[in-house]
Amino acid sequence: MNAIPARLDHLVLATPDLAATVADFTRRTGVAPAPGGVHVGFGTRNYLVSLGGRSYLEIIGPDPEQPEPSGPRPFDVDELATARTVTWAVSPPDLDAAVAGARARGYDPGRIHPMSRRRPDGTLLEWRLTDGDTAHPSGLVPFLIDWQASDHPTASALPATPLLALSATAPDPDEIRPLLAAVEAELALSEGPFGLSFTVDTPRGPVTF
Repeated sequence: MNAIPARLDHLVLATPDLAATVADFTRRTGVAPAPGGVHVGFGTRNYLVSLGGRSYLEIIGPDPEQPEPSGPRPFDVDELATARTVTWAVSPPDLDAAVAGARARGYDPGRIHPMSRRRPDGTLLEWRLTDGDTAHPSGLVPFLIDWQASDHPTASALPATPLLALSATAPDPDEIRPLLAAVEAELALSEGPFGLSFTVDTPRGPVTF
């Protein structure tokens, strides 16, 4: 199995304190993440780092410049005590067909929702993704994303820390493997508490989060 999953779109590092996590990433890697944009109405914003090719790391947390959202912030950032890699995303060639195929194989990745944000330069990015109560709560099964006609986030010359490996642990890996197969994703799994781990190459050597 490859150390880097095929069709990896991005990893999600969620945090209750965005500024502190961005500063910690910069200190550990020597690479400063770039501002991504604001998720208006959701109470979050993000910073981005390229992982090589069309893959990137999203660091997401509460946006202090927005009012409190009407519902929970994405990725349950309000419930986190510390920064954590909470999930990941893959980009299938056909999002609708991938969702239908996953359901036919016994796993429902959730409904498809439209999303958007503006980059700091004002460019509007629009995408669709799966997100719902039917997704596996561990975050180990990736959600599916389609950037449609928008520029991919990696098209904006992001600072880079190439991804060396992505792996996960689960109390029962055999429970997770069929769900990964349903969305046609591969992930190195071993036994342990639910968790995702990734290693990036940096000016300061390999760093694992």
